Amino acid sequence: MALNQEYVDYIVDQLSEFEGASPKKMFGGVGIFKDKIMFAMVTSENAFYFRVNDELIPKFEAEGMKPFDHAKKGKGMPYWSAPAHVVEDKKLMKQWAEDSYEAATLAKKK
Repeated sequence: MALNQEYVDYIVDQLSEFEGASPKKMFGGVGIFKDKIMFAMVTSENAFYFRVNDELIPKFEAEGMKPFDHAKKGKGMPYWSAPAHVVEDKKLMKQWAEDSYEAATLAKKK
């Protein structure tokens, strides 16, 4: 499946309240960055994922979300699908983006 630029534009617009978020094409999909730190992505299958850490996983599980299933060097990547009701609500997108950005920032410091 090809990446749908309209969907990417929609996601970027929904993230507009999270100041500094910007898309960057990579590996057939798009990474969403702030301050050079990737905190979310849109895959080539047009699915949107947030970066997670151990503290955020229960929040995503409670919403019935699943992890990104691309294994890298035998390990899954720390991205989980975003709930539709979050994607559709700019205020929720900002909150979830803040959490994911914090998780990505902490991971980068390790």
